[in-house]
Amino acid sequence: MPAVGDRVERAKLRVESIRTGLTIGASVTAAFALLLAFRRQQLAERTQQATEYDAGEKRVTELYVKAADQLGSDKAPVRLAGLYALERLAQDNPAHRQSIVEVICAYLRMPYTPPNDQPTPEPDDQQPADGFDPAAPTDATGDSDKPAVDPREERQVRLAAQRILGRHLRPTTPEEQPDPLYWGTKVTLDLTEAVLVDLDFTRCHLHNATFTKTHFTGSTRFGGATFSSFAGFDRAMFSGNAWFGEAAFSGAALFSGATFSGDAWFGEAAFSGDALFGEAAFSDAALFDKATFSRFAVFGEATFSSFVGFGKATFSGPALFGKATFNGDAWFGEAAFSGAGFFGKATFNGDATFGKAAFSDAAWFDEATFNDAAWFDEATFNGTARFEGATFNGTARFEGATLAGARYDGPEPVAE
Repeated sequence: MPAVGDRVERAKLRVESIRTGLTIGASVTAAFALLLAFRRQQLAERTQQATEYDAGEKRVTELYVKAADQLGSDKAPVRLAGLYALERLAQDNPAHRQSIVEVICAYLRMPYTPPNDQPTPEPDDQQPADGFDPAAPTDATGDSDKPAVDPREERQVRLAAQRILGRHLRPTTPEEQPDPLYWGTKVTLDLTEAVLVDLDFTRCHLHNATFTKTHFTGSTRFGGATFSSFAGFDRAMFSGNAWFGEAAFSGAALFSGATFSGDAWFGEAAFSGDALFGEAAFSDAALFDKATFSRFAVFGEATFSSFVGFGKATFSGPALFGKATFNGDAWFGEAAFSGAGFFGKATFNGDATFGKAAFSDAAWFDEATFNDAAWFDEATFNGTARFEGATFNGTARFEGATLAGARYDGPEPVAE
């Protein structure tokens, strides 16, 4: 029979065990309560965040819809207010920038006929006796109370829209500092068939930019611009001077069928992708001096009505000028052709100057027509030089030209 002391000791141990168990249970309960409180706090915070996000998105949507409605107003100041509201909204909400850019581009794609510079005539003071003027403008419902809108007002609205795009597509300031207004490299533009007035995208950074059949009126400036992807100007119409000097085209540059009524300046432009100018028409000077073409340079069937300059231009890929028409002087002095230079069936109606040009690959002038002087003085032909069927109606000079062991099939040099 256990001693009394042992029974007391066991009783104490039992009490201690119960106390320890109760302590552990209380700790577990407290920990569970703490975890539950933490989870409830997390849920409350997430609910609050979701509520705030929903409220913010609702506010953005309301402002977006209101600004879009303003763009449909018949009053120019209201349309301007809508544009600037969209600009402010995009600046504060990066996630919505692309959609807002698309709205502005859609506005510029709306049909528009640029006005002349004549002021809108004042209304005639003489009104019919019954107060009805058959010449007064009316809307679709027959309401004649709306005042006539000066057509120049819409030009101001469009200029503002263009300035907004240009302002936020420049990554740096004129002092070459990062511009806080820049909206990023992935903004895309679709201005297909838009009418743009005195567009200034100088130094802008453009991603995918589509200007198919776009009508550029006045001066157009893309000097120093960067096209990081596709640049589509096919069948675009430039009614004034167009500046693309020092522009950088990382992807394909499509100018097929484009028409240039003023000077077209592409001096020192860099074409890293294919440069496609097939069937383009240049009414005034076309200047590509020191331009670099890294891939295909296609000018097949292009028409140059005035002077065209490719002086010191670099063609790393094939240069295709087949069936091109040069009605003015054509200057290819010191141009470097690393790929094949193809001028088959081209027509030169003015002086054609290839002095000091370097052809590292084949130079094909088959069936080309030279109606004035053709100068190839000091030109270098390291590949085959072909002039089969070429017609020289003026002076043909090859003084100092170098044939580095390659076959030459061309005319005998003609002295002046």
